[in-house]
Amino acid sequence: MARNQSALVNWSQYLALRMGAMGLHMLPLRWVLGGARDVGSLIHRFDHKHRRRAIANITRSLPHLDAGRAERIAELSMQHFIQLGAEVMFTPRLIHLDTWAEHMRLNRLEETLDLVLSDRPVILLTGHFGNWELLGYALATLGIGVNAIARPIDNPLVNRWLLGVRERQGMRVITKWGATDEMQRILEVGGTLGFIGDQNAGDKGMFVPFFGRLASTYKSIGLLAMHYNAPVICGYALRTGEDFHYEIGVTDIIRPEHWDGQPDPLYYLTARYMRAVESMVRLEPGQYLWVHRRWKSRPRFERLGKPMPASLHRQLEQLPWMTDEMMASLQKPLCNSDPGRV
Repeated sequence: MARNQSALVNWSQYLALRMGAMGLHMLPLRWVLGGARDVGSLIHRFDHKHRRRAIANITRSLPHLDAGRAERIAELSMQHFIQLGAEVMFTPRLIHLDTWAEHMRLNRLEETLDLVLSDRPVILLTGHFGNWELLGYALATLGIGVNAIARPIDNPLVNRWLLGVRERQGMRVITKWGATDEMQRILEVGGTLGFIGDQNAGDKGMFVPFFGRLASTYKSIGLLAMHYNAPVICGYALRTGEDFHYEIGVTDIIRPEHWDGQPDPLYYLTARYMRAVESMVRLEPGQYLWVHRRWKSRPRFERLGKPMPASLHRQLEQLPWMTDEMMASLQKPLCNSDPGRV
């Protein structure tokens, strides 16, 4: 849950953020994004802990890269993340019904639009890749109702302000704490729910492959999709230029008929949408949040230093895309000292 802070801290943070936002709006967007990129480079240079974590994650996930390229992707990732913080404040000014096409290109979304405009429940899913905030905002701008599940910010003043920014075009943000009843209600009436699906789910999560490692993933998204026969659309917003220009695309659409008949439908569905997130990241690795502690939690057998259980081995083997090479990588445990887990 969100942490409680003193009123003085809350107001100090809020006023500083609002003053900073006001100052940024007085500058050309190109200057703002260029400055954010420079700040990202400085953070990458001096924040040793997060730099080591990002490089460790990149090196383990993309082993074909040399050290120099891994370092460069880590820096690009931090630059991109700081730019996102600035872009959140500019999005309501830039994205309107008559201007969205100047900043966004839709990449073969015909099937996606047919689904979200239908009267059936739909789940939209992305990862910490590209501009994940832009996806729901863009659909809302086009008149498509989206309900996004998000963790509230600790500062209630900042949280309320950012909610106003996010919901400017009609997207509805639902706090993830105690949201189960509301999520069910939305899907029951044929609504659209949006999730960021690459969150670490803790020691009791479902461990599925992600970049050659088992990653703890929440079961709730798959359970909701299966219960309501809701297709899962795995989409992204990829930065395509130095200014505010993005490509909106989809790496996979998982329909009920795809998981029906699978030996373990929930495991298949969860593993497949994480595979779709991995496909997004491979489009442009420098736009993924590599400092994210995606692999922090480890499966019980790994924590105890035991072999992979036969049940998990069987679940992995039953995935249609599984190969011997992938299986060997998944059975290689992470070291406790791996910076990517910190």
